[in-house]
Amino acid sequence: MRNPESSEPSRWKAARAAMAARGAEALLITHLPDVRWLCGFTGSNAALAVTAKKAVLFTDGRYTAQAREETRGARVTIAKKSALKEASALLESMAGRAWFDPEHTTVADLETMRSAISGPRRRGFFAALESPLISALRQVKDATELALMAEAAQLGCSLFEEILPRMESGVTEMAVAAQLEFLARGLGAEGMSFETIVASGSRSALPHGRATQAKLPRKGFVTLDFGVMLNGYCSDMTRTVHLGRAGREERSAYDAVLAAQEAGVDAVKPGATCGEVDEAARSVLRRAGLAKYFTHSTGHGVGLEIHEQPRVAAGQETRLEPGMTITIEPGVYLPGKFGIRIEDMVAVTETGGKVLTPVTKGWIEL
Repeated sequence: MRNPESSEPSRWKAARAAMAARGAEALLITHLPDVRWLCGFTGSNAALAVTAKKAVLFTDGRYTAQAREETRGARVTIAKKSALKEASALLESMAGRAWFDPEHTTVADLETMRSAISGPRRRGFFAALESPLISALRQVKDATELALMAEAAQLGCSLFEEILPRMESGVTEMAVAAQLEFLARGLGAEGMSFETIVASGSRSALPHGRATQAKLPRKGFVTLDFGVMLNGYCSDMTRTVHLGRAGREERSAYDAVLAAQEAGVDAVKPGATCGEVDEAARSVLRRAGLAKYFTHSTGHGVGLEIHEQPRVAAGQETRLEPGMTITIEPGVYLPGKFGIRIEDMVAVTETGGKVLTPVTKGWIEL
């Protein structure tokens, strides 16, 4: 497995610059994707204590060898009891105050952190960041990350091509999902990046219709929304196909969603706001009289997590930058009838957007 953290010196520099800009003397990082992005450690228990000049990763004895092999830019300490508590105690000896990310810190964790601080300083030592610091840096992917994400996306495209011949009336949604996941493992995936969605017939009108024992219909849509984990990075794509001969309403709705999706992709460029990209897709469906059936945002960031910032939705003012990788996934959902969604992963480049999931999204009738 290649090391996604091969460019860690620049990440440490960016993290410390961001800390300085926010006046954060010290930072306690516990969100595992943030820990991995910054120092390379991939275990399930970690607390990373960071100051302007020092960094120490705390984990438990299960990861003694792994932590020392993977971690870059931080000293490794194997906690005797609680990694979180010991990291907090160390920070008290290193700084006058420390910050944490409230989006990823539970009330129970905060109490554990505070319990490690000496009495007089206990209540005021830890301060919540106004907004995530490391997660914000992770929005813009470096060249190594983009290459890894392109590989994950290509694996997803291969799965779609492999599963098409296996889809026929009478096969259950769960069987299709199981075959997708089996094929993914065989092609080298570490796992799926989220629970596979296979929604057929009238169930395709459920935006997050998890696979069930329902059988694929003789005639109707099937929506496949899936992704893989490869080298720690997620892929995400959706394609909707039709079993049997479709009617005029189905074809017209599909063409509208495809046009909306392509308009969204075309709107991806540096400087564009996420709200503008959303509107580019949504306006096509509005003109087609289908906007009321588009009930979710147009997309989201993807990376070490399947859902990251930025959010591509109405009113979102975040401006796209080269290196950001987002999804464009408009859909329409007519309750009791059918649903259609088409989704690509798109990397923002210096000149526009590069689709990482280029497998066909034209009309497919099986």
